[in-house]
Amino acid sequence: MVGILLLLILTVFAISLMVGQTFYPPADVLGVLLGQDVDGASFTVGRLRLPRAVLAIVAGFSFGLAGVTFQTMLRNPLASPDIIGISAGASAAAAFAIVILGLSGTAVSLFAIVSGLGVALLVYVLSYKGGAAGTRLILIGIGMAAMLDAAINYILSRAGQWDLQEALRWLTGSLNGTTWTQVVPALIAMMILGPLLLSRSRNLGALQLGDDTAAALGVRVERTRLVVIVAAVGLIAFATAAAGPIAFVAFLSGPIAARILGPNGSPMLPAGLIGALLVLVADFCGQYAFGTRFPVGVVTGVLGAPYLIYLIVRTNRAGGSL
Repeated sequence: MVGILLLLILTVFAISLMVGQTFYPPADVLGVLLGQDVDGASFTVGRLRLPRAVLAIVAGFSFGLAGVTFQTMLRNPLASPDIIGISAGASAAAAFAIVILGLSGTAVSLFAIVSGLGVALLVYVLSYKGGAAGTRLILIGIGMAAMLDAAINYILSRAGQWDLQEALRWLTGSLNGTTWTQVVPALIAMMILGPLLLSRSRNLGALQLGDDTAAALGVRVERTRLVVIVAAVGLIAFATAAAGPIAFVAFLSGPIAARILGPNGSPMLPAGLIGALLVLVADFCGQYAFGTRFPVGVVTGVLGAPYLIYLIVRTNRAGGSL
């Protein structure tokens, strides 16, 4: 499955570099990737399309891997950073930095990263009572997300026209105007924190059996939980700082991977690859599949919202709860 996903990602990545207002044949694109000076393509492909496509992969992989980490650890498909307030924390900080403080660029990204980590820590501390129970953490996270969304709306109501446009572009989740300055920090975070999370996949699998069973199997439950939360939140924070809170990618990737894999195998790496594929495809469709261009977050939101409603309805009919 991993091989198939990698092939699909490579295919969509190549199409993203070739197709646009101007079509560049594979030979021109390959020349640009090899550092050759190709008339026209060097700028369009090398400076516009390439960083955008790379960030789509990096952000998608980060969202997908972090999302399935939370869902696996807390044994609940609703436990994704979109739902439990982490993405909202980064978004609120970015809106505050843009509208109230008048900041831009790297400063906004730093605000988003620190705030995402801070909100995750606060949710963890508030939900801790002899251990961070999954249901309690999810409910507190949902409440935190609601408060942060209200804060975002208040901040936007005070924004001037220019700040409002900038904040909304950031809050929607967009790859427009991507530069290597945005890509590099998110890529470094993925290369450090991604392998760390993947190395904990066995312990996360044990946590699905319950804390007592995991402890009996030799897993240091709270230490493992704290490490994976910090690593997953770091991925989310850096990806959000680079591309904005691309809606529902963290939420969808894990369940899709689980459906494809079945009961066998860890969904961690497949979920990350599915996240990368989702963002690549959604961004390409947002640019060229409709009569007008849409930010990637709008497209993923259209895909994810019906699934969230379906999941809640299915849980309710089954007599379950969060």
